[in-house]
Amino acid sequence: MTTWAAILAGGSGMRFWPLSTTQRPKQLLPLVGDGPLLAQAVQRLEGLVPPERMLILTGPFLVDQVAELVPSIPRTQIFAEPRAASTAPALAWAAHWISRRDPGAQMLSMHADWAVSDDRAFRSAARTALGIAADYDVLVTVGVKPSRNETGYGYIVPGKPLGTARAVRRFVEKPSAARAALLRRRGALWNTGLFAWGVARFLGEAGAYARELRSGWSALSAGDAEAFFSLVRPAPVDVVVLERTKRLAVVAGTFRWDDIGSWDALLRIRRTDSRGNVVVGNVTVGDDVKRSVIWSEDEHVLVTGVEDHVIVRANGHTLVMPTGRADELKQLVQRL
Repeated sequence: MTTWAAILAGGSGMRFWPLSTTQRPKQLLPLVGDGPLLAQAVQRLEGLVPPERMLILTGPFLVDQVAELVPSIPRTQIFAEPRAASTAPALAWAAHWISRRDPGAQMLSMHADWAVSDDRAFRSAARTALGIAADYDVLVTVGVKPSRNETGYGYIVPGKPLGTARAVRRFVEKPSAARAALLRRRGALWNTGLFAWGVARFLGEAGAYARELRSGWSALSAGDAEAFFSLVRPAPVDVVVLERTKRLAVVAGTFRWDDIGSWDALLRIRRTDSRGNVVVGNVTVGDDVKRSVIWSEDEHVLVTGVEDHVIVRANGHTLVMPTGRADELKQLVQRL
């Protein structure tokens, strides 16, 4: 049984403005370490899925950059989504493409813009998930133990044992801080978005439960991606397939994971100086700067007397913002 991987690399990354732009969104940026996030995602699968069995799903205007960034991936396997429609249509498209070439294949799904602490542990969890998917003919998600009472993530409440996995009892999406704390105490896991399944099983469950895709299903079966994306409703795969199917399991991963959703995340995932700052680029900071992200890609930035702030200079723009205000930044950038 062969394994393929679909790497989701769309999106504009507005929460990382002004460094991230529609022409160079966050998955193409070196936010964690020296290499772009997408290149790190491809390397993370080394030894598990060969490049010739990887698909990258991205926006039409990013195909050339992606091809240049990851030349090991065949150009014909860099898919330009005809329309941004969230993850359910994208993964249905990828699964159908794989099924026509390799009907008995398994498939991993992952995002290109994660921070993962241990690639070996990541691959181990992926292998376990693939094994559970094959042995029990189920869809599998990988969860990790929460490290904080995060209100922006989805949580998985495990149920009865299923081999080395657990059945999924329910999902809890973006809980309050109090409920997040309760979920942690009761053993809930963060839903990482690393999924494993047989392509036939996934297409069967999507066809049965994802009513948002039904209007385009015949177009998908005919291989007409343009028509499929024009007819479906945008929908996340977690909501329209995983939360509805009765065939779902969760595997607990041992790696640390972060979806790098905002500038604040860099304070968790990058090395900080003695005062808790992340400082990148052409920057000088005073001794009184604390717990802040200071990043400059062009002009020199000098900062003093600041605590708990994000200050970014890139692409001819400057951002100054207290930490903890990522949602407001997205709204402001949309207005801009």
